[in-house]
Amino acid sequence: QVRLVESGGGLVQPGGSLRLSCATSGFTFRDYAMNWVRQAPGKGFEWVSGISNGGGSTSYASSVKGRFTISRDNAKNTLYLQMNNLKPEDTAVYYCSGVVGSSVERGQGTQVTVSS
Repeated sequence: QVRLVESGGGLVQPGGSLRLSCATSGFTFRDYAMNWVRQAPGKGFEWVSGISNGGGSTSYASSVKGRFTISRDNAKNTLYLQMNNLKPEDTAVYYCSGVVGSSVERGQGTQVTVSS
């Protein structure tokens, strides 16, 4: 059974940093590209960042480029998102996500709130 468990969210002031983690199990993590997506209150899902299965290729939404860094540790089956210089508009529930087989898998999410 595929399982994705996000952690590391919280309340942070504007300009602050957080590091999100996504622990995975139930599939061969190193074989799959992974993504972070987010959902702000009252809005739809927004893709944030993606990383190739080996970690050598990354991509970012324009809204987070230069502030967020995606990475992965295939030995630990874990995906990360380092978020720096956070802004109030980054407030959302953050999910790790991947297409495993024919299914789009997503965890339960972790809340990130940026507020003074």
